[in-house]
Amino acid sequence: MQVKNGRLVIDEPTDLPDGAEVDVVVLNDDLSPEERTALHASLDRALADSEAGRGMDAAEYLRQCRARREGRPAR
Repeated sequence: MQVKNGRLVIDEPTDLPDGAEVDVVVLNDDLSPEERTALHASLDRALADSEAGRGMDAAEYLRQCRARREGRPAR
């Protein structure tokens, strides 16, 4: 999909039924190809860690961050 003369131009076949609503998201995150590669590698490592049980519950992580910020033991 691209914009031409201020209009969205879509030239792709689809299996969507007539009248289906779709969301359009602008893909512009200002990452260089190298930064995107590094981001994806980091996400892959994080997923592997999580699947191996080397993760932390988000609520617990936030509790520890708040404790450190407030100068309390993070335990």
